[in-house]
Amino acid sequence: MTLLITVFAAIICTIFWYRRTDDTMKLGIPCLMFWGASIMWLVDAIFEYAELKAAYFTPAPRDMLNDAFLGLSVVALGLTVWLIILLIKDPKGSVRAILKKQSK
Repeated sequence: MTLLITVFAAIICTIFWYRRTDDTMKLGIPCLMFWGASIMWLVDAIFEYAELKAAYFTPAPRDMLNDAFLGLSVVALGLTVWLIILLIKDPKGSVRAILKKQSK
């Protein structure tokens, strides 16, 4: 489940990145994070399949729910890191303008 969620997030993010003509929103950052997480979960799935064999395809519902929460947590953390990077880099100057307005 974690693999599916991160792959879907990576694909969606890549589509948005590919359709943008400028890089003001730094969409390459979450793309790389989600594709990296997808590769990590793929390697994990390969090793888990090597260990469990056919039992890999019949997980318990509790394990699936835990994996889904973990996948959603990874996506949420990736989006949070991307948001923090955007706030620090401030590509459109929005935060800078608000801070200047408040300091007057």
